[in-house]
Parts: sequence; structure tokens; C-alpha cells
Amino acid sequence: MPESSIVSALVLGLVEGLTEFVPVSSTAHVLLAGHFLGFESPGNTFAVLIQLGAISAILLVYFRRLLDIALNLPTSAEARHFVLTVLIAFLPAAVLGVLAHGFIKTVLFETPALMCIVLILGGVVLLFVDRMAHQPRYTDIKDYPLSLAFKIGLFQCLAMVPGTSRSGATIVGSLLLGTDKRSAAEFSFFLAMPTMLGAFTLDLYKNRAAIRVDDAAIIAIGFVAAFVTALIVVRSLLNFVSSRGYAPFAWWRILVGAVGLFGLLAFG
Repeated sequence: MPESSIVSALVLGLVEGLTEFVPVSSTAHVLLAGHFLGFESPGNTFAVLIQLGAISAILLVYFRRLLDIALNLPTSAEARHFVLTVLIAFLPAAVLGVLAHGFIKTVLFETPALMCIVLILGGVVLLFVDRMAHQPRYTDIKDYPLSLAFKIGLFQCLAMVPGTSRSGATIVGSLLLGTDKRSAAEFSFFLAMPTMLGAFTLDLYKNRAAIRVDDAAIIAIGFVAAFVTALIVVRSLLNFVSSRGYAPFAWWRILVGAVGLFGLLAFG
């Protein structure tokens, strides 16, 4: 196993874990980093499989809460309502993801310049929304109405374009629809669980022929790196956005998009 491949796998795993649950687009970061590192993965299978590390991290952090919800489903109307809100929010992306999977993976994911432009535009939008004067009507994710959940799910569909960010689209949508910053981030976490698991399963099935046993060590390195860093991010993000808002992520998006465009123009 070449040393360069080990370093690339470690770097890409760290990038995945650090960016998956913050509104900066993990997909764009991983694909752009892989592009400039010269890291090749047929069908982007490496990027697909290391996502499981980030998924595992959020499931571990919220395991106790998920278990409580599951145990209370038969007797608690509140638990049933919350599960339904997450499923309804997940539905639009599930349908669109299946219908447009080929176009997303073969066209949008292969256009680095598009990702950079979307990173910049998304950063501007996030900066604008973060600075808006908010009078939140919804501050507890357990009280989100079903209609609100469905609208947030429609916003999540924007993340089909690499560079948009799944969490960024849901958070911006949530804020525009009347939630506060903390609950917007938390609902994005819960919505990530079925969305990422669904996307992972679909990608794994579509790219099963491109997965090689020889790549197991590289994938394991990326998986562990993604898991550890995602664990840190998930445990600290809610307090961070409560005190700092989303402006730091907006400026980071703009910086990465601009640097990426310069790199593409300078080096191809």
C-alpha cells in the first residue's frame, strides 16, 4: 500500500468527519481534496464508504436518545410525532435521490468548478440568513409541525448539487421557516440519520462492482478518521452555533470556493 495513498485516505477521512455535519458541504470538500491530492476512486466508492464513519459517530452520540424514542413509540404521542416529522422531512430527498442518482453522480459530482461556485454562493446566502433578525417560532425539535418538516425536507433536496451542503440547506431552510439556530442544527442531525443511511445504501449498491478487497485498508483508515472527527464535531456543534452562529462557516465556504477556483484555473 503506497504511503501517498495512506496519507490521502487519512486526510480525506479527516475532511469528511470535520465537514459532514457543518454547513460547508462535505461532498465538495472531499471531492475537491481528492482532486488536488490526485486520489482516484472508481465511482467515488471511497467517499461513499467513509461516510459510514460519520454516520456511526452521530448514531453513537444520539444512541441513548434514539433508544428512548424507540421504547416510547407505543405509548408516547410525542415520540410518534417526532419520528413522523423526521420521516416526512426525509421523503423529498429520498424520492429525488433515487430518480436523479445517475445524473448527480456522473455529471454534478464530476464538475469541480461547479462545486467551487456553489460553495461561494452558498456561503453568501448563509451569511445573509445568519445576520437576519430572527424571531423564532419553533425552538424545540419535538414541537416541529409536520408541514414545517416537509418544507425543510424540500430545502434538503438542494443538497443534491455538490457544494450546497445537506446540513447547510436544511439549516438555512429551517431558519427561514422560523426556527432558532440551535434547534435547526439539531434537527439537521436527526434528519442526517435516514438521509445519509439511505444515500450510503444506494451508493453502495450502485457501486458494488467497483469495490475491491485490496482497498480495505485504505477505506478503514478513512473510516476511522471520519468517525473520530465527526464525533468531536457532533458533540460540540450545538454549543458553538448557539454562541457564534453560522457566519464562521459561511466565510469558510467562500474561502474554500475561491481557493478551489484559483487552484483549478492555475493547475487544472
